This record gives sequence, structure tokens and C-alpha cells, in this order.
Amino acid sequence: MSASRATATPSGRLRPSSERWSVTVSTSPPLARAPIDRDGRTRADPDFEARFDADPASRVVAVRLGRALLAERIEGSAPALELRHPSELPEPTLRCYLGRADDVMFEVRVFDEDAAALIEPEEARWSGLRQAVPVLGSRDAALITEAVAMATWHEGHAHCPRCGATTVPVQAGWSRRCENEGNLLFPRTDPAVIVLVVDDDDRVLLGSNALWEQHRFSLLAGFVEPGESLEAAVVREIGEEAGVLVDRVEYVASQPWPFPASLMLGFTARVADGTPAASAVADGEEIIELRWFSRDELVASLGEIALPGETSIARWLLERWFGGPIDEGLPWSTR
Repeated sequence: MSASRATATPSGRLRPSSERWSVTVSTSPPLARAPIDRDGRTRADPDFEARFDADPASRVVAVRLGRALLAERIEGSAPALELRHPSELPEPTLRCYLGRADDVMFEVRVFDEDAAALIEPEEARWSGLRQAVPVLGSRDAALITEAVAMATWHEGHAHCPRCGATTVPVQAGWSRRCENEGNLLFPRTDPAVIVLVVDDDDRVLLGSNALWEQHRFSLLAGFVEPGESLEAAVVREIGEEAGVLVDRVEYVASQPWPFPASLMLGFTARVADGTPAASAVADGEEIIELRWFSRDELVASLGEIALPGETSIARWLLERWFGGPIDEGLPWSTR
């Protein structure tokens, strides 16, 4: 890592200098760095659950209320998921096959409060996705992302949307069958575009959402509408939220964002020729403030503003533009 000017923070990380770093940012966003073999053919095996339980190498990601069980830290050990054999766990309310990694089969199992207390009564050992992913290794980050996404989907689809009857998990947890009509429900993902907009001076446009605390800024984003291309969604969303026309729209990368079921599709775009950057105006509904930042201005604002969390593709896109990791003074939160 090289930088012409940088200062060390108490955490040991480098605080960005006002000059652009020559650092290479990871080529993949945080939640897209270690894809699990989803092993789709196994889901149709009627004997799979028995095979999984009998395999001494099988491991389970335990989840309660959207939080996964982390291993106990001993003598400075690296943070990791607590991956137990199914024989070591009580009866779950849900089980779902996640796939294979390193020749090991993984499931997520969801437990109610009583069962979770038997597994691990210490509340701090159960961690949410936003808190866990920045400290976990790539495989465990991928497992917890898939596990929480599937647990959330099942929680929201206990009844058939057509007739209201109860649904039950089938196909190793990858669909639910209506007990009345017999139709199958499958997990769905909502595509959303997130855009790093720059002007002709290579300044980045950040906005503050009405749902956040003051001084929280991120990239502009929005869901793709029916019948709309991704590129058209980029242009529409920036026009709606910032009032400026953009072009030179380029896809960069994507990552899952299971809050509750989004796929974030990262783009860059530039303010269109003839459109003044100063004409950007917040819509006053979703976005309450917009600001343009050069790299110098972003560095000078750290401590005054908070940037997207480290698990987000917004942060990854921003650091890709910046040229290296950004160590900020304020934590990301919503209220």
C-alpha cells in the first residue's frame, strides 16, 4: 500500500490523505467475494435431509431473529461463524440447504427463542449481518448473507398470496408449497440500482436520506421498475432524486443486500453535457440534502459526515472512486 500523505488512526488504519491513493480496492463488493456452490441438483433429492444429518462433515449456520451465531473468541482468534453439526442442535423451526464450500455441506437452521437460549444464552454471540460481515472471512460472510436472506424470505411467506392458506418448505428449503392449492412459491430478489455520479471535475454526488440521521451521506439508489432496463432506471432515479440528467452509464458490480431481499447493481454515471452540476437539487422527500465532494473535500468532511457502512456496495463504489480505504470518524446508523 502506498500513499503520498496519510496519517495513522488509533485503530492502526490509514486515514486518507488529500491526494489520491495508488491503492487497489478489492475487485468485488464485500458481500460478493466468495460465492458458495448452491448445488441446486441436490435440492430435489428426497433423501437429502437424512444424508445431511448423517454426514459427519455437515455444518449448520444457526439463526435467531435474523442474527447468526458467532464462534467464541479465544486468545485473539479471528471472528468466525459457529458452525455446528446438526446432532448438536435442538429442533429448528426451519432448515434450508445453503450449498457446498470446501467439500462441506451447509444448512441454515432457524431457532425460536427457547431453542436459541439452549444453543447459546449469551446475547453478544448472536450477530446481525451488518455487524458480522466486516470482520468475517470471505466464506463465512457469504454463508451468513445467504442464510439471513433465506431465513427472511421464509418468514415473510408463511401463507399463500393467492388464497391465504399455510405454506410449507419443500425442495430443501428453496420453495414453499401452498397446502390448499399446491402451487409453489420461490424466493424473489428485488433489483435496485445504486449510482456513483460524478461531474466533469470528477467530484462525487452524495445525498442524505430523509430516514437517516443528519450528516449521513451515501450514493443515490432506487428500485428498478417493471418493464425498465437497468440503464433507464439509473437515469430516472438520478433525475427524480437530484434533478439532473446523467449519461455515460456504466455497470460496475453487484452484491446481495438482504434487507429484506435486494440485489444492488452498482453503476457509475456522469452529469450530461450541458447540465450544470450546480443544478442538482434534492427532491425533498426521499433525499433532503445533496452535496458534491472532491477527494480533498471528502477528507476534510470526515468527522462531520458519516459515509456508508463497510458491508455496503455504496462504500465499495465510493472507495473505488476515492482510490483506497476511507477511515472515517462517525459510525453509520439509521434512526
